[in-house]
Amino acid sequence: MRSIWKGSIAFGLVNVPVKVYTATEDHDIRFHQVHAKDGGRIKYDRVCTVCGQSIPFTDIDKAYESPDGDKVVLTDEDFAKLPVAEKHEIPVLQFVPSDQIDPILFDKSYYLEPDSSTPKAYVLLATTLEEIERTALVYFTLRQKTRLAALRVRDGVLVLQTLLWPDEVRSVDFESLDGVAEPKQQEIKMAETLVETMSDDFDPDQFTDEYQIELKRLLDEAIASGTGKVPEQPEMVPTGMDAEVVDLVAALQRSLEASGRRTAGGDGAAKTEPKKAAKKTAAKSSGAKSAASKSGASKSTAKKAPAKKTAKKTAARKGA
Repeated sequence: MRSIWKGSIAFGLVNVPVKVYTATEDHDIRFHQVHAKDGGRIKYDRVCTVCGQSIPFTDIDKAYESPDGDKVVLTDEDFAKLPVAEKHEIPVLQFVPSDQIDPILFDKSYYLEPDSSTPKAYVLLATTLEEIERTALVYFTLRQKTRLAALRVRDGVLVLQTLLWPDEVRSVDFESLDGVAEPKQQEIKMAETLVETMSDDFDPDQFTDEYQIELKRLLDEAIASGTGKVPEQPEMVPTGMDAEVVDLVAALQRSLEASGRRTAGGDGAAKTEPKKAAKKTAAKSSGAKSAASKSGASKSTAKKAPAKKTAKKTAARKGA
């Protein structure tokens, strides 16, 4: 990895030199726009709508147009006058309980590497953050843009996560939720039981981006065929429950049945079937498959036996 920023964390009177690295990357496959007729690449030119000439990037400024139609053009000198935090310093503002930061505020993540021959201050800050279970709020300036950010620890490494400003999170008020009746106790119990059957510890390695995997496979097939065309795929038939289920209890019931649970009749309370029963069922299923396999093999042997006898008789007749 290549660092994108160098500076230091200002932790009171403690100075922690660090290098900043982008912590995440996009694994999506990139495509170019081409002319469908001949496959030629599509290029974009910065053309002025007034003079009609192609404009180099160095001659381009930024303009703002107000809702009333007033236009203002700003140059690099104008932007340089704006107040920003120290470009090579990450000042710690305060420490807050980690659970008080709403995850919707998190934006981009960066790894911080100690940029010193004696990274004692770095280790001290990281250890302290882990011990107190708090997150440091800091200012971070990158590419002339100052952001509020959260400084925390991940696997012993300091991680900086830029935060959205409060006014960047949209407020929401859906009329479709107005006047909706509270769920019944029976529905809540069944939903809780369903959640319990689907609960597990989070392991991100269990999940894969199937779309990108299949897309890569299709591209490899097209390249291998030499035609540059992607082979047609059979149309997928949608499966699962109906798009809209009116009876919520019925939907929960079907989900519970699919996950190996059943509900007792009458009171609506859910009961758990013993796990041993599930194992026995799996064993029976496995035994049935094995028996079927053996049966198929014996039938195949039985069919082949007469063929051998016929071949022997034919040979005997020819010899005669």
